[in-house]
Amino acid sequence: MENITENSKKRGSGSAGSSGRKPADGNSRRRSLNKGYNRGRQKPSATKEKKTAKQNQKHTNQKGKAAVISGSPVPADKKRFSKSAGKQNQSKIKSNKQKRKDNAQEKRIRTRGTGDPLRIIPLGGMKEIGKNITLIEFRNQILIIDCGMSFPEDEMFGIDVVIPDFSYLKENANKIKGLLITHGHEDHIGAVPYLLKEINVPIYGSALACGLIENKLTEHNMRADLRTIHAGDIFNVGIFRVEAVRTNHSIADSMAFSIKCDGGHIVHTGDFKVDYTPLDGKRIDISRLAALGDEGVDVMLCDSTNVLRSGYTPSEKIVIDSMNRIFDKTDKRIIIATFSSNIYRLKYFMEASILHGRQIAVSGRSMEKCVKLATELGYLDLPETAFVDIRKINNIPDSRLTIVTTGSQGEPMSALTRMANDNHKAVKLKKGDVVVFSSSPIPGNEKTITNVVNKLYEKQVKVFQSDSVDIHVSGHACKEELKLMHSLIRPKYFIPAHGEYRHLVEHAELAESMGMNKGSIFILSNGDSVVIKNKQAKKEAGYTSAEDVLVDGYGIGDVGNVVLRDRKQLSEAGLIVISAAIDSNSGLLAAPPELITRGFIYVKENGPLIEEATNVVYEAIDQMGRGETKDLQAVKGALRDAMRSFIYKKTKRNPVILPVILYV
Repeated sequence: MENITENSKKRGSGSAGSSGRKPADGNSRRRSLNKGYNRGRQKPSATKEKKTAKQNQKHTNQKGKAAVISGSPVPADKKRFSKSAGKQNQSKIKSNKQKRKDNAQEKRIRTRGTGDPLRIIPLGGMKEIGKNITLIEFRNQILIIDCGMSFPEDEMFGIDVVIPDFSYLKENANKIKGLLITHGHEDHIGAVPYLLKEINVPIYGSALACGLIENKLTEHNMRADLRTIHAGDIFNVGIFRVEAVRTNHSIADSMAFSIKCDGGHIVHTGDFKVDYTPLDGKRIDISRLAALGDEGVDVMLCDSTNVLRSGYTPSEKIVIDSMNRIFDKTDKRIIIATFSSNIYRLKYFMEASILHGRQIAVSGRSMEKCVKLATELGYLDLPETAFVDIRKINNIPDSRLTIVTTGSQGEPMSALTRMANDNHKAVKLKKGDVVVFSSSPIPGNEKTITNVVNKLYEKQVKVFQSDSVDIHVSGHACKEELKLMHSLIRPKYFIPAHGEYRHLVEHAELAESMGMNKGSIFILSNGDSVVIKNKQAKKEAGYTSAEDVLVDGYGIGDVGNVVLRDRKQLSEAGLIVISAAIDSNSGLLAAPPELITRGFIYVKENGPLIEEATNVVYEAIDQMGRGETKDLQAVKGALRDAMRSFIYKKTKRNPVILPVILYV
């Protein structure tokens, strides 16, 4: 993993995919040019030099300005004045600001909207939660934003994860210049290993996001070109000028991206909320977002997850206040289940434990990995003595122990679920233990979470959930925060993203309520495209394939609708195998047929039904034999149809019928 800031100094240009030539030193080049230009000219007077120095001093950059990591200077329209100038200079500063703003606007009008089409293609994340991936394509170059996975739906039996369709990327592999990561959640990075198996591409993300990706790649025995970026960095990826802007979310170092090219200016918010009291003290960079809006934004893609919720998303600070109250009132073991990637929440839970004289045990593979990674990267800075091995917790008094664990979503193999089922090797739940679910249910997980909670209650464990106490807040913006984002960015065109269809529709209506023209809002499906040409945008439905790709073990994409249908049928009605040997001369049965059932009925208790079903086999084979039919597929089809009809008539069930025929 390389730090792109350092790397860009070596490269000079910082452009991903550049030729690697070292550019000439800018100062030496200017000196050589000025030799001839200044030959014979008088040197400026000392008075003039002082005056120039004073003027230059006024034009200092604002403190904390974005780092330029490509090695090239920030364009004039992005520079800001210092606010430390005296009152006598305020009118002049305002005048210069307005001139710079006007010049930037003229430059934008002059350089953008060229005849080359700028295309935006979502391959995932539209009309669904998860599997987020968006392509920006211009002049035969492609920039990817995020590459996530989603969890299988209830009827996807046996499927581990769902990933995007990479067909378009494989067909255009030579055009791909880089992958930008907004943050390190699974629905934004989970499919990265599967993409890298097809295409080698440099990845740009925060230190935490790159670390999480590196952990995933290690599991797949893979390596990648990981380039660390920070909020405020400006860099080139091919022909795209990218700026990372700090946002707030439920994971550290989340970013929005401003992407500029000759075809236009795109802002992708990533997942965000507006938190004025974030746990890490790093607030969303509203001033920079406003400045981007002033520069002019052609298209904004914006998080739609919480558009149905009015008001504002609460701050993470209220979670810490609630947890402190739980610590104050509890003299038993406290077991906290939360997302392992929520590093700052983990940090404050652990610090609160230490303040209350408790040691911390970590349980669950992903939790252990994230805690280790966060410690290595400096997000967690806790003394080693604060931790205790999970296998040695029996030596710690209950009032002096906190266990941080996975399982907030009721995952079957998670540490908390194993505790609830008495299957955990180190933790045996006791009466009076306190379990805190510092999370909200992901849609579809409600039933599994309820099952775990009921088992915890059976063990007389005290359970806290987010619906009864403020121990979790969302990481996504509610309506008023979305309105703020629209007010700051003020895009010409808008694409609601990251949400189910109802979320996208509601977000489109919100944009209309903010004064946006309905014709400038595009609700997309995965695989659709929005193309901008000559300053005008239009939607192209079904531009490319974007079907779900199902991952089952080591198999990627080899399970389709037919297989899922069979699995569903097997789960609902079971299987009947008809085993029969047929005389190749007479076409009749050479031995009594055998019926084997799985998941259909208990054979010992249903002898009469099995006997009748066996007679159906005799009759079907006899009819085929009299017709002297020896076509194997025809015989199988006749057996399948006859048995299916009989079974449905007798039981109203539709098990899978599998004939196994042998000619002797």
